[in-house]
Amino acid sequence: MNQIENMTGQTKKYIFPTDFWWGTAASATQMEGAADEAGKGPNIWDYWYEQEPNRFFDGVSANVASNFYHRYEEDIALMKELGHNSFRLSISWSRLFPTGEGKINPLAVDFYNRVIDELIQADIEPFVNLYHFDMPLSLQQKGGWENREVVMHYVDYAKTCFELFGDRVSKWFTHNEPIVPVEGGYLYDFHYPNVVDFKRAVQVAYHSILSSALAIQAYKEADQAGKIGIILNLTPSYPRSQNEADVQAAHLADILFNRSFLDPSVLGTFPQELIDLLEEQNALPVMEETDRQTIAAHTVDLLGINYYQPRRIKVKEHLPNPAAPFMPEHLFDYYEMPGRKMNRHRGWEIYEKGVYDILTNLRKNYGNIECFISENGMGVEGEEQYRDADGSIQDDYRIDFIAEHLKWVHLALEEGSNVKGYHLWTFMDNWSWSNAYKNRYGFVGVDLASQTRTVKKSGHWFKQLIEDDGFIK
Repeated sequence: MNQIENMTGQTKKYIFPTDFWWGTAASATQMEGAADEAGKGPNIWDYWYEQEPNRFFDGVSANVASNFYHRYEEDIALMKELGHNSFRLSISWSRLFPTGEGKINPLAVDFYNRVIDELIQADIEPFVNLYHFDMPLSLQQKGGWENREVVMHYVDYAKTCFELFGDRVSKWFTHNEPIVPVEGGYLYDFHYPNVVDFKRAVQVAYHSILSSALAIQAYKEADQAGKIGIILNLTPSYPRSQNEADVQAAHLADILFNRSFLDPSVLGTFPQELIDLLEEQNALPVMEETDRQTIAAHTVDLLGINYYQPRRIKVKEHLPNPAAPFMPEHLFDYYEMPGRKMNRHRGWEIYEKGVYDILTNLRKNYGNIECFISENGMGVEGEEQYRDADGSIQDDYRIDFIAEHLKWVHLALEEGSNVKGYHLWTFMDNWSWSNAYKNRYGFVGVDLASQTRTVKKSGHWFKQLIEDDGFIK
């Protein structure tokens, strides 16, 4: 029996605050399409697809994606119909600045103005993220986040966004999952530029953190009335056992993959153990004298939490080759917990209590910072098999996934966690980096050939949840 159900096993009503943020999240590259239209410059995904289309599932690019660029009005109308009171989107840096710097693209300004205005008119608050994995190609050719000059171009881009849209946008985010470009692009070869080099990865991570602090500084200096934060994928690291070696291994994984971004973003400091580890590996980043003061003085107002699955850790069983270049996995091994619950459609573990553990950690160790679940979702391959005669996907598995996570969010809320909302990834099926459309995540199904939108059963369920301020389960 789930420990948050009552002792009789009866159903319980989970009621959330009337001002809870209910909605979905998406990103520019994954949903906009129009990748080579209206003055947009190429980003690293456009370029990588040109170079290696075989790296993308079924050879599908982001050129069309979900065509939000041309269909945003009907998509926002559908969001309103499904009860959204908020929606998280990102601005494409290379659409606004085709080379990442210099001359602004007026067609992009017009597009984002129209999208923001359309959302507001529909009583849907725009949550705007500035960077979601989509470095402008021209800046990547200068080194991307390895190059401090690119950090300053990013700050100029952020300032421009604040000036253009800050009169209507009051919730800003500097980065989405900044550790993912580090992992994908500089450690594990699943994002461009396909580098495998720990020291370079550290520099990318450091400059991402610095760019966030500098953007926050710019926002505060602009004296706008809203809040600015960051969105982190927080993946709890659970030890195989309470044996000291397993616990320490999980602790190191947590420092590398969670606290490396969480601590500087929320507390303005870096874990000393992380500094010691980087020094030991001769991998400390290049930094300037005042950087630490900048990071300490410009922490986030608001934290977005992306949670999908846990990380299971055990002590390293076989020492790595001492001549091999250092990688995080030299410090621990992963393991599969016996009896774990799996998303059989995706291959990821489902562990709903993880979201409660994250929120509890934030309450106890991070000043109970204002936060929300900015992504949570279930990717399903072959979802067409669940389509009924009326054309709607009968995704009861997604309803159960959301409800079981929300039970734990509700418990954290009852215990005092400062959690303000829940956004599903994502509104409609969208292009998902090298996986393209392999896995579907949306409340709304998208037919790639016709671009027809069809609300899934989960979308109707979510609408009812919002109308009722909760659900019975």
